[in-house]
Amino acid sequence: MIRSLLNALVILLTSALLLPAVSASAQQTANASDAKTTLTEGRSLEKSGRWGDALGLYQQFLRKHPVDKNIQRRRSVARLHFDLERRYSDSSFIRTVKTSETSAALTVYAEVLAKIQSYYVDTPNWSELASFGLTSLEIAMMDPEFRDANLPGISETQIRDAILQTREDLKSATVSSRHDAYLVAHKTAKSLEQRIGLRGQATVYEFVCGAISALDPYSGFMSASQYGESMSQIEGNFVGLGVELRTNEDHLHIVSVIEGGSADVHGLTKDDHIIAVDGNSVEQIGSEKAADMLRGPENSFVELTVARNQSHQKMRLERRRIEIPSVEDVSIVDREAGVGYLRLTNFQKTTPRDFDAALWKLHRQGMRSLIVDVRGNPGGLLQASVDIADKFVNDGVIVSTRGRNPMEDYTHRANTASTWRMPLIVLIDGNSASASEIFAAAIRDHKRGIIVGEKSYGKGSVQGIFPLNISGGGVRLTTAKFYSPHGNAISEVGVKADVLVHEVAKSSSLANSDQEDAGMRLGILEAKKLVMKSENVHQPVAGKTLSTNVSFSGR
Repeated sequence: MIRSLLNALVILLTSALLLPAVSASAQQTANASDAKTTLTEGRSLEKSGRWGDALGLYQQFLRKHPVDKNIQRRRSVARLHFDLERRYSDSSFIRTVKTSETSAALTVYAEVLAKIQSYYVDTPNWSELASFGLTSLEIAMMDPEFRDANLPGISETQIRDAILQTREDLKSATVSSRHDAYLVAHKTAKSLEQRIGLRGQATVYEFVCGAISALDPYSGFMSASQYGESMSQIEGNFVGLGVELRTNEDHLHIVSVIEGGSADVHGLTKDDHIIAVDGNSVEQIGSEKAADMLRGPENSFVELTVARNQSHQKMRLERRRIEIPSVEDVSIVDREAGVGYLRLTNFQKTTPRDFDAALWKLHRQGMRSLIVDVRGNPGGLLQASVDIADKFVNDGVIVSTRGRNPMEDYTHRANTASTWRMPLIVLIDGNSASASEIFAAAIRDHKRGIIVGEKSYGKGSVQGIFPLNISGGGVRLTTAKFYSPHGNAISEVGVKADVLVHEVAKSSSLANSDQEDAGMRLGILEAKKLVMKSENVHQPVAGKTLSTNVSFSGR
């Protein structure tokens, strides 16, 4: 959705949006049940400075083993390192730290702590938040990029001594309130500025980021550029080149290209590699910084060096405002049976409108049943997912949210009018998350359709995006958990498929298909069964033919 909450916007997110991609080897390791193997592989990645890969590995393991304390601790440390790399590759964050005064940074920290106290889903552990803030600062102080930006000329020995002295100063501190947490940051900033000349604002922003990361994997600090991009994506557009990227050590891997964007116009395609940005090698400057350099004002230009088929090509691309499609591949996939198909890539403000247009297009083409594909859909706006489910559910609860703040307790119900009644199939997989799970759970609990695929991600929480008054950025906080129409929690459980692809594939011709094709083919088979069942139920009566394969009320 986006649901308005005072000065917040409520949005559903998944770790797919917050964490780096998991490499194939890391995926294989994480799928093993052995925590020791995961820790060994993770430590190796950490020693190589591959904090993103380590974080992805730990997160993948915790999806199947969520209570493993050792892996949870390593994930927390890996996230602090990974977030630090991202911050100091983000020009808007660096600019904020450079241009802020310590007093302004402390005001931001106070505002963040107040929002945590007011809106966070669980009662905050202020001591833990302060401790994570201090740990984040210590990690930053030992990082070369942070030292170059904030501690020029200060030796590693001096920094280690300052860290030990700060720990000693805070040893007797009691932190039991948000005010106590604020005082720890204030005292530390003042002390380190006196000892080694570390600017107070750099210290305080590490406390800000560390405290938020202590909450859960989905809460986080947002720089001015990240906040702006999130708001644009909610609206269904953004300024950029029109590519989805995966970061690697020596290149930016193009995962997909948006039709009509600058990249598409210049002939960039999926699996092209960007190896330099404005003459700067990705390998030398780092993939996070290279990705940040792709950002810029509308109508500005960037020069790329692209590797394809062992050849390199330079091209100059314009940054344009691009509409992000969320409803794709609308088609009749089986004309004889009238099976319609569409894929939802995410849930944004424009999704209900575009979904309506797609349904009417398929209806005119003879649709008798529908497959809605939310495989790989990481989520999006809560209200958008409710609106899509409402197109198929006649009445009753679609989803309910519950938080510590009573303002977060809300039950979304279906509107009887404007309901499509054709047989329905929903395709899900392990990367269907958040808003996708709201939609799938509503369809399943109301027995409105058949869920085909594999168990979904299991991200059952709601995040609010809160703008910050001074920095131009924002914070993303988990404010509630959501529950299916039957009251079932989705968090760490997911939505189970009625028909599991891998089980059917083992005993059928689908066994030779790749997983995505198997899911699609099985979805078509199930859709055809529903059409046949519907036609058998609605046979001619007293000389009248009842055509009820697709019906629609309210329009």
